[in-house]
Amino acid sequence: MTRATTSVRGLWSRLGTTGPVYLALVLLLAASAVYVATRGGNLFTTANTVDLFTRSSLLGFLAIGQTLVILCRSLDLSVGYVAALSTVVAATTMAGDPSRILLGVGAALGLAALIGLANGLVVTRLRVNPFITTLGMGLIIKGYLDTNFQGPAGAIPAAFQTFGYTRIGVLPVSTLVMLGLAAAAVLFLHRTRTGYHMYAVGGDAEVARLSGVRAGIPTVTAHVLCSVTAGVAGLLLAARFGTGSATVYGNGYELEAIAAVVLGGTYLLGGRGGVAGTIAGVFILATLDTVFNVLGVDPFVKDVMRGVIVIAAVAVYARGRHSRAAVRVRFPSGGAPPPPAPDPGPRPEPEPLGGRR
Repeated sequence: MTRATTSVRGLWSRLGTTGPVYLALVLLLAASAVYVATRGGNLFTTANTVDLFTRSSLLGFLAIGQTLVILCRSLDLSVGYVAALSTVVAATTMAGDPSRILLGVGAALGLAALIGLANGLVVTRLRVNPFITTLGMGLIIKGYLDTNFQGPAGAIPAAFQTFGYTRIGVLPVSTLVMLGLAAAAVLFLHRTRTGYHMYAVGGDAEVARLSGVRAGIPTVTAHVLCSVTAGVAGLLLAARFGTGSATVYGNGYELEAIAAVVLGGTYLLGGRGGVAGTIAGVFILATLDTVFNVLGVDPFVKDVMRGVIVIAAVAVYARGRHSRAAVRVRFPSGGAPPPPAPDPGPRPEPEPLGGRR
């Protein structure tokens, strides 16, 4: 093996799952552009590029928070319902008054944080499975919305609607905010003690506990931040709709967010992955949606293709992880197995007790 090959493999291993997913994104963009061109279109027109970035911003907010939760070996199925509730809270609080924008934003994010805190405490203190906990919380929110809001509620001031429609060049402001939030999440995971503890708890909660880590704190923090990012997604939806919409929970945002996290290389069993890969996963899904819309693909076929891609990505990551684990366990050096020890020959018979007679 040459030194150059060794260096490339070393760099690739240090990139972990982030490098392959960005390579997949570049290849997908290139292949999609060629395929659309053969159909007489152009994938990178201004309208298509703006559409791609617009799609990525909403999903990105949800996926960033979902990444933190999954890293702790947990899950949050209530983010779509939290986003729907946040649109209603923000719109009814603002009531079309520009002077109440900060109050509406604070109310929506504050309520989202309380929901995340409740999720985290039920998971860590009551030991309820996170799937059941967050699904139950989502159903509670759904029942409240369906009972009290049969249609649009409240009004968003025009000044705040710019958050949903203003762009700089081809980049929407919402996408810039999403990328800024992603950068903050990356720094949080890699520069703070709580971020390190999230990886530790996701890797092995018992080992983390024996190392002095209070496993409940990172998990509760992750759930709070996940709900807050869902609240930000709700604010974006409210800005785009101009009012509160209690029925947006039916769009399956929570499943799309999990799919983006998985595509980004974060393991569902926790402990490995990160927000940087998640952003690439978000853009992969946004690219697929844009291409399908340009080509006029049937929505059912679109869902099938997305499902196949997610399953394939999980299979590839799982296979790579298991093969690396097998090599580490059997041969720590990564090389060939050690040769068998030489046969020492027949052993002398032991003398009887009391010596020779």
